[in-house]
Amino acid sequence: MTDQQAHDSKKELDEIIQSAKALGVEMDEEEAIQWLTTIAAQNTGDADVSIDVKSGVFAHRVVLLDFDPSDLERVRRVASIVEIEDRPNVETAISLSGSSAQSYVQTFPGDFDYFERVNIKAATKEEACAILADVIRDKAMDAARGPGYQLIEVRFGSFRHQVIRGEKTLEPGSSIQWSPAEIEDGHFEVLLPDGSSLTIDLDYAAQDPGWCKLDWVLVDPGQPRAVKASNMLDVTWEAPNGTITPLDGFIDPYYQEVYLDAESIPLFSKISKQIEPDALHTYVVALEKEITKYTRGDHPNYGKAAKRMYNVFRLTGRYEEAAYIRELFDEPAALLYQVAALLDGLIDLGGDPSAIDRGTLTRQIDDLIRDISEVAEGPSETGLIMSLLRIRDDITGLRDMGDDWATTLVQMQDDIGEMVNTYFKEQLYGIPIVAEYLDNL
Repeated sequence: MTDQQAHDSKKELDEIIQSAKALGVEMDEEEAIQWLTTIAAQNTGDADVSIDVKSGVFAHRVVLLDFDPSDLERVRRVASIVEIEDRPNVETAISLSGSSAQSYVQTFPGDFDYFERVNIKAATKEEACAILADVIRDKAMDAARGPGYQLIEVRFGSFRHQVIRGEKTLEPGSSIQWSPAEIEDGHFEVLLPDGSSLTIDLDYAAQDPGWCKLDWVLVDPGQPRAVKASNMLDVTWEAPNGTITPLDGFIDPYYQEVYLDAESIPLFSKISKQIEPDALHTYVVALEKEITKYTRGDHPNYGKAAKRMYNVFRLTGRYEEAAYIRELFDEPAALLYQVAALLDGLIDLGGDPSAIDRGTLTRQIDDLIRDISEVAEGPSETGLIMSLLRIRDDITGLRDMGDDWATTLVQMQDDIGEMVNTYFKEQLYGIPIVAEYLDNL
């Protein structure tokens, strides 16, 4: 960074800090400058990927800067539940995905998002797809339920017909959702538009795997709370001649992943060579489309928009704006994400929280009630606290909410969504340079 660039960066940061203070967001100027200096230094090297030799994790150099190694044991313990393990002709590389910086950027993370590269060596693509079906079913069965965790859903395959499933009409290309019981059975029935039935089995799904993902609800090993955990799979087929083909048609780039095991470097290196040269530009364009969707669509979510803006800013050199976004996720109001995560988990459990220890759930609700009382004000605070108390009483058996259970959860989701949107929208548009970015999308 030249002296002029350093001067301009300091001036822009000073303006952002002053605007942030006016909004009630306290930015640590010394910490922000240190982060800016470090990230600028990271971008002077030729290597795209950095390795933390002590911890054994590796990632894009900008992403690794935000990862807190002190959180690694907790992250790896959850990964041991959700990851696909190597087997003959199947090699994998598990990473923490999503925000990537669960500790530094998100003091109040709501869930665990993992991303795993799965490379299958086979004579034909069809054989690779069949192996993938076995891999996913085996994983689903092995980790369907255990101490403190429960599998909720599997995504595997794409419909090749318009089908009717329950009350939904699904178009060709729609992702196939499997419950744990359906995965165990290996099939389920749907209706075609003419009223006839169609059996969807694993062989059907394997013909077009689409995007593959597994979702759990589990107890966070770092603290007594129920969280959601997911593992998104990026599956490739390696032919005998070494050609690598993505089974969903696209090899994902690595701009939001922290890989948890240095032993997976050979696989990562092999796959990353297949990524297109302009992948960063493509990735940023895709994120900006999502930011537009979350700020201008029918269902706005400025919290999700802020997460994506952080990735865009730190990867495109807009570090001062990125430094501000970092602070937003360190503010107490961001803990509302944990309330939303709890609600998602309870909804996924179908009103039967028995898979998670009741004591864990009640302690989590008590903690959230205390935290909400500190950061929320007025009717919104009262409504949330009363709803959490009703849920707590139902979990402990003090009362039976019956049909009110689902209604209360959905209403709380709406309330939380509105509060999160209001908070992040005000904070994002309160900084002129960030507001200008959003207006120009």
